[in-house]
Amino acid sequence: MPQADRHKKRTVNIEFAAVEDFSILPYPERFTLIFITSGSIKGVLNQRPISVSAPGVLCIAEDAQVQVVEKINVSAQSFHFHSEFLNSVKLSETKDYFPAQPRIQTGLSLFQNNEVPRVTEKAYPLLLEWFFILGMEVKAQSDALWVCRIKKYLIQILGLLEELNRTSEHSPVDVVLDYIHTNYPQKISLEDLTKCGHLNRVTLNKKFKERCGNTAIGYLLSHRLKVAGDLLVHTDMSLNEIARATGFEYDTYFIKQFTAKKGMSPTTYRTASRKLASVSI
Repeated sequence: MPQADRHKKRTVNIEFAAVEDFSILPYPERFTLIFITSGSIKGVLNQRPISVSAPGVLCIAEDAQVQVVEKINVSAQSFHFHSEFLNSVKLSETKDYFPAQPRIQTGLSLFQNNEVPRVTEKAYPLLLEWFFILGMEVKAQSDALWVCRIKKYLIQILGLLEELNRTSEHSPVDVVLDYIHTNYPQKISLEDLTKCGHLNRVTLNKKFKERCGNTAIGYLLSHRLKVAGDLLVHTDMSLNEIARATGFEYDTYFIKQFTAKKGMSPTTYRTASRKLASVSI
């Protein structure tokens, strides 16, 4: 059932199932994100055979054709959300306002391409933690910004899965990319990245420039700013909260880096993005 917001007079079209039994797929008018924590399933997704073993994830669109034909000791949890939940907070909460841009785009390709995202050994603990907190936020609604935090974790989960799905090789650069995409909220040094890729600094940066057009630390910064940009537009999190969520130790450093790379402050970026949306209908 949709969530009745205890802090605001509205209904939020999301649900979290601590135990997913696979009996209702797809959920009506919902995107569904299923996190399989043990066991395995086999089935058919849009006429394509699938087999998912823990740890694994299924991304199911609202109009998908899904059939689960075998479950083996499976345990899973799921999060379901209406497409309007992807609208940014300021726009979607305005009464009588027709939903428009900006909308969360991160990870939507996972629901469209019928792919089963890979979950690496390093990514699993982080996904487990984020899914757990997401479920707690849905149930607890501890303050008026609980929906912002739900969007934060949704953006982070889908963003991580999307990046892991892009890097399916096993070169040293791919290993380091996996490390960055999984650990960017934490403090990361160049030494951490060289140890992860088993390369010296010169070789690592050379390979990164060939592959990504940037140094390893430069790529880390750009990825953090990319996630921060999504959080600025689609949530009402404070700059300090966004800084801590994306691996910047201080909000002042976050503001300095964001302004240098984007050409405007985080606050100006947030305001401009939402103003642009309001006139783009």
